[in-house]
Amino acid sequence: MKYFVIVLSILLSNISVFAQKTDMIIRISEIEIDSKYLNEYNKILQEEAEASVRLEPGVISIFPMYQKEHPNQIRILEMYANQTAYAAHLKTPHFQKYKTTTLKMVKSLKLIDMQALDADTMKEIFYKLKN
Repeated sequence: MKYFVIVLSILLSNISVFAQKTDMIIRISEIEIDSKYLNEYNKILQEEAEASVRLEPGVISIFPMYQKEHPNQIRILEMYANQTAYAAHLKTPHFQKYKTTTLKMVKSLKLIDMQALDADTMKEIFYKLKN
């Protein structure tokens, strides 16, 4: 819950600026984790996501989720201000640690680039979560 509140507060403070930019990167990562590594993977992912949002101004969201019936099926909503922010994110120590330590845990990874249908409404959606 603490992680969610941190992500939410950062999203709310930055979303109006980023929602207006057309070069925003929005991605859904679909990841299947080997079940024997699930707890270890989740801990590493939570640390990476929290650090990314807290330390990187261009990272709007790294919001990990899992399927209720299949907890080893992870989905991450990733939002970056632009390509430059994404490229910088890939070079950070916390991302490099995540990538190298979880490599053996990941059975499959699919990155799906998305486009917002209504970026102007994002601020309102996240505002409702605050209340």
